[in-house]
Amino acid sequence: MKVLVVYYSMYGHIYKLAQAAVEGAESVEGVEAALRRVPETLPRDVLEKMGALEAQKMQAGVPVCTVDELGKADAIIFGTPTRFGNMCGQMRQFLDATGRLWASNALFGKVGSVITSSNTQHGGQESTILTFHVTLLHLGMVIVGLPYAFHGQSVMDEITGCSPYGASTIASPDGSRMPSENELAGARYQGQHVAKIAKKLTADD
Repeated sequence: MKVLVVYYSMYGHIYKLAQAAVEGAESVEGVEAALRRVPETLPRDVLEKMGALEAQKMQAGVPVCTVDELGKADAIIFGTPTRFGNMCGQMRQFLDATGRLWASNALFGKVGSVITSSNTQHGGQESTILTFHVTLLHLGMVIVGLPYAFHGQSVMDEITGCSPYGASTIASPDGSRMPSENELAGARYQGQHVAKIAKKLTADD
């Protein structure tokens, strides 16, 4: 059974959450997890001006996802940074190319889940995941979030991401804050949770 973690990460925050989600999925017996990034749409000079080249180099070894790979997975965890309460443009453009998968019901009944990041504590993490769910529903996917069984999202002794909609991290306004251990634990839990549910669904086929 295959879980695909497909993400976009400009500065590396989502990349780290995505890696943790892969770890969580692979902790389930019989599950193979693969990490993929969506194509970049910004030219190199723009990325350089945005200070994103170092993070891009860090991810250079991650294969770029193709649309066809989505249809071959049993479950897909999508990772996107927040852009004004919505997914980033790179992810939107990638998903807009899935029309033939929609037309053939290639993703029907597969598990779909979302992780995200924002610069501030109330920077649109929940709305980004919820609006992302709309696309997954149109594709016929079964949505899985991050249940309160992950107790880390109920902690009160630190500022932290994660909600029942999905794992998340807070990057800080200057992007200097990387995912905390609690946020990474949330992504691992979500990866494991997605894999377990997908395994049950595929067993019914």
